[in-house]
Amino acid sequence: MKSPYLSPLASILFASLPALLPACEVKINNDPAFTKSPSLKIKSVAVDYVKDLDLMVFSMNLDGPAGKTVPKAAGQLDGAPVMAYVFPTSLKAADVGMGNAEGIVALAITSHPDFDDTPLWDEDANGKYDDDKVIYHTHWALLTKDDRVPGGLAVKEFKKEDKSVVLPPTNCGMPMYLDAAGHSVVERGNTIKALVPAYYLRNKTSFKFDGVTCYMQVNTSCMAKPMLGVYEVYSVASGNLSLPYSTAAK
Repeated sequence: MKSPYLSPLASILFASLPALLPACEVKINNDPAFTKSPSLKIKSVAVDYVKDLDLMVFSMNLDGPAGKTVPKAAGQLDGAPVMAYVFPTSLKAADVGMGNAEGIVALAITSHPDFDDTPLWDEDANGKYDDDKVIYHTHWALLTKDDRVPGGLAVKEFKKEDKSVVLPPTNCGMPMYLDAAGHSVVERGNTIKALVPAYYLRNKTSFKFDGVTCYMQVNTSCMAKPMLGVYEVYSVASGNLSLPYSTAAK
């Protein structure tokens, strides 16, 4: 479970957790204009298995330029905005190295200007590994239903002393089921794609999926709310998050 990196961010998160759970509210830092952004309106989604490359290609086609809508920095970790293109799937937690935990396994392509949680990867290829905050990058997350946030979903949390938790070695060092595997993200016109080696999914190339665009936010001050919850859903490919789509082989 222990992450080989990201200890500074983990230390901030753990230090911010209060001992009690007083009544509190979370100030939402999303931009109201994003609700009408064509870059967040899904036209179609696909997950293709490219046999010749043994590669899973997660694709989301949008009404506007993909990856061009990014949140404004909050200036701190608490309240930090996270914009996400998400592929909820029918995969099991074990398929992405998260043991037997229950939840919705999702691939998220995210941008968050207040922190860099992928210090193993240099997404802008400038030789620096800690300045890629706003660049869209990939995470595997285990989502769970959570009525404490308007979007009804949050990344599943755990207590740091829980020795039964299983995470990949590239986990983000936070007390959540969240991994930063470093899969490539490609933005072309109105389409954003994530390229995932099939072996990373234990060669599970056939599964169901859906597509979601949403606003998430980090919370380290109000433990009556999740640490990373969905506060606004902009678009759902299926309309009801029923995971009706199937992977295709090419």
